[in-house]
This record gives sequence, structure tokens and C-alpha cells, in this order.
Amino acid sequence: MDDFDETAQDPSRRPRLGSVTLSILVAVYILAVGNETFWSRAYTHLAAYPLALIAFDIGITAITIAAMTAFSVKYLIKPALIFFILVSVTAAWFTDQYGIVIDKEMIRSAAAATSDAAAHLITPAFVLHLLWAGVLPSLFILWVRVVHRPFPQKFAWNMAVILPCLAVFAAAGLSFSQIYAAVGRLHRDIMLTFNPFVPIGSAALYMFPSEDDRKIERHLLGLDARQRSPGPNGKPRVVVLVVGESARAQSFSLGGYVRETNPELKARGVVYYANATSCGTTTGVALPCMFSAYSRPQYTQRKGLETDNLIDILGHAKVKVEWWDNNTGSYNVANRIPYRFLPDAADPRFCRDGECLDTALLDKLGEWLSRVKDDSILVLHQNGSHGPGYYQRYPDDFRRFTPDCRTAEFGSCTQLEIVNAYDNTVLFTDHVVAKVIDTLKQYGNSISTAMLYVSDHGESLGENGLYLHGAPYLFAPPQQTHVPIIAWFAPDFSAASKIDMTCLAQKASEPASHDNFFHSVLGLMDVATDRYDAKLDLFAACRHTSVE
Repeated sequence: MDDFDETAQDPSRRPRLGSVTLSILVAVYILAVGNETFWSRAYTHLAAYPLALIAFDIGITAITIAAMTAFSVKYLIKPALIFFILVSVTAAWFTDQYGIVIDKEMIRSAAAATSDAAAHLITPAFVLHLLWAGVLPSLFILWVRVVHRPFPQKFAWNMAVILPCLAVFAAAGLSFSQIYAAVGRLHRDIMLTFNPFVPIGSAALYMFPSEDDRKIERHLLGLDARQRSPGPNGKPRVVVLVVGESARAQSFSLGGYVRETNPELKARGVVYYANATSCGTTTGVALPCMFSAYSRPQYTQRKGLETDNLIDILGHAKVKVEWWDNNTGSYNVANRIPYRFLPDAADPRFCRDGECLDTALLDKLGEWLSRVKDDSILVLHQNGSHGPGYYQRYPDDFRRFTPDCRTAEFGSCTQLEIVNAYDNTVLFTDHVVAKVIDTLKQYGNSISTAMLYVSDHGESLGENGLYLHGAPYLFAPPQQTHVPIIAWFAPDFSAASKIDMTCLAQKASEPASHDNFFHSVLGLMDVATDRYDAKLDLFAACRHTSVE
């Protein structure tokens, strides 16, 4: 069954294909080439139900053919089919290579990434894959002559394909609905790698938000915020918040990792929270969530955008806040405070090809501290362990674990080389954070200081076939959600805050999360507001007089 046109004359030697035939060929190609991870997960999760698996295969094939045939219209068919192929093979590369799910939050993170950060993913292997798997079949589609019937006949022929395919899809789904429902509840990722439909749908959700999401107005929170007491001996309180990138707790020796990745912090007498979890698995979710007044179950992107965050409430209390960024931005968290994007300076001592080592964050820190006259907070947003170009996150002096992967193409490296490179990034982060502490100590005569380090999310390094981060939180592995939190206090800061350091060390093994961040920072700055909850303050239980 296909379209034909007996009157069509084509003096060229281009092959002729009916529009339905081409649609079916593209559907089969996309299923075969652009869905390796999807089929792998389906076969794994449905292996115990062979008949249900066969029905699943038939149903998915039928619905894909129906979708492709729906675009079998003159002037539309070629651009549509080429678009579907390019989306499928592009998404498949990142899904197959790194285990990434292309959902709305991943697209949001990609949109916010700098061009230099995104360039690390555009490797020669990716370009080669795109050429043979995407461009070549697209050129074939452009080359062939597609034969179309007159519109009324075309509509009838298309429906003769689409409607039976939809019926097959429905029958396959209904025949084993209980099995699919049960497997779906246990393995909710089973459909999230289905190309090109999931990436296209996710992009549509991101690009075309609902009417309510477009009408976002700022709602003030914590207008009652005030500081209840001055710093010790009249000195300003200063807290440096170091926000890490892609640092997973599993690779921190402070938490028991077999490699010594935190030698400098270990020598600084820090408090390490070993059982902390993140609010998300991407910076675009986790960063605004941890600075928001909401817990992870309560938080939504809309709430984060329309309500004042921690920084705003500190401002209501007259605490000065500044943000220095060596990552991809603050994701609207720092919209209303002084903000510096360090890569813009392109300082050759730290920066190359649009990215900077995190030592750039240390360069002006002492100068900034010397000017502090009021209670202040400085946020240092690291590049940290951002992948896949781990080797670019640390200087040669920190190549302690070798051989380390010296490329962003993980396929060119062994598992050990990837882990070595990542562990070197943690070792360098250890150095940077330790130097923050050392710098704070130097200014102890004029200011009372503390440091709080927290990672935005973790990172997968090949466990269960996953790399990087961004898995949907519902089934994200612990490597992506278990994050390090580290606290350090100058003696006069802890004394003035009545913090019992022995108590903190004893409680550091208790569960913690990004939900604690908002309230803990307010507590450190002795800010009273109805938004503060002492139960979520990591330090409140160890104060001789708890903040209320």
C-alpha cells in the first residue's frame, strides 16, 4: 500500500518513494538507531513477561509509524522527518553515552549553560555520530523524490495506515495493561528515553509555559526579618557560602571515601555532614530550591521565581549579600544583589577558553574582606566538578590520581581514568575551600567569620551505566542526590553564636538536606523572621540558647 502518481515525470535519476513508504522507513530507522537505551530498558524491565514484551514492541512500532505518517503531507514531510531524525540521534547520543534523560529540567539547564560549558559536550565523536546517523539519512530524504497522491486520496491512504496503527497500539496496551502499570510503577524511567517524542515534548513544555507560568509576579517574604544581636566585640559577622558544582558525597574522604580527597579540609577541623541530600539533580533546580523558603516537596520553579529567597530576606534584615559566579549563573537567585561573573574578566592567570579555575574565586577575597564594615554574606559559586571535562577543572599540580581522563569523550577513557579525573576535581575543591577558610582566619581581628560549603547535586561516574547528572529525582541514583555539606566557624563566631562544636560533631551524622540551608544561614546571621524554622536549622540544636 503506497501513494503513486502516474502522471509524474522526473527526468532525473533520483529514486522515487511513496510518502507512506518513506514515513514507515523513517519510523523504523528512528526506532532502530535512535532508541538503543529505550529498548534496553524495556527489555530489562519486561524480561519476565515475554508476551507483554512482544506486545510492547509491536505497540511502540505501530504508534511511531502512525506519528511519522501523520506528517506525510506535501511540503511538510521532508522537513518533519529530517527534524525527527536529527532530534532522535542527538538525544540518543547523550542518553546512550551518559544515561541522560532529556526532560524539561535538563532542557532548562542546557538553555542556561554558557556556550563554553556546552562546548564540552560537542566532542568529535558526537559530531561524527551526528553526521552518519543524522545528516546522511537526512541527505537521503532530501535526495529522493517523494510521490504524493491528490489530497483527498492522500488523506484516505494516510488514515488507512494511521487508524490501524492506533488500533494496534491500543490493543497492545490494553492486552497487558496490568503488567505495564505494575512495571511502570516500579520503573518510571521506562518511557523517558523514547525518542524523539520525549525530547520534543519536554522542549515544548519548556518553550511554551502555561498561561499561569507566564504571569509571574514577585511576592515579598520575610519583611519582618531583623538581626537580633550585633556580632562579637562589635565585629561584623561574615559568612562565606561556597556552593559547589556536581560534588558527590561518595567521593569525599571526609565521609569515608577510601582515597584521601580532602586532606586540607581534614586539617582545618571542619564539621562534615555525611548524610545530606540535594533538592534536585541539576543546578537549575537545586540552586534556586536550596535558596528558597520551601522544602523539596513544596518547591516548584514558579514558587522560586515569584517569592523572595534567602538572599532577599537577608536584605530585608539589612545584611549585605554579594555573589561571585564561576559557573553558569545564579538561576535568578542573585537578581537583586551585586553580582560578578568571573569568566567575563578572562584573567589569564585562571581562565582559558571562556572558563576559569576556581582559584579565581580566591583572588579578590582578601581585598573584599578588608572592606567589610557590616554583617555580610558572600556567595562563591564554583565550577567545581562540572563534567564531562573534569580534566579542565584542576591544574596539573592536582593530578594526583592518574592516569586521568584527558578528554570530554568518556568513550575514549577507561572507567578508572574517569574516576581519577573526577577525584582530582574533588581534591582541588578541597584546596579551594581550605584556602577560603585560611583567608577568613587572616581577617579574624576585624571580622567574625564562618564558612558553609554545600554542593548543588551529585554526579554519576558510570554506576548502572549512568554518567554526569540530571536524572529525574524520583528515580535518581544516590550518587546524584547524596551531597557534601561542610561547616567551619572561627572561635569567636561559634562562641558568640553559643554553638557547641562538640555537639555539632556528634549530630553531623544525622540526616540533612538542602531543606536545612535556608534556615541554617538565617540562624548563623541571627536573623529573626516568621520564615525561620529552628527545627530545620542544622546548628540550632547545638546552641546553648536556641534561636527562636
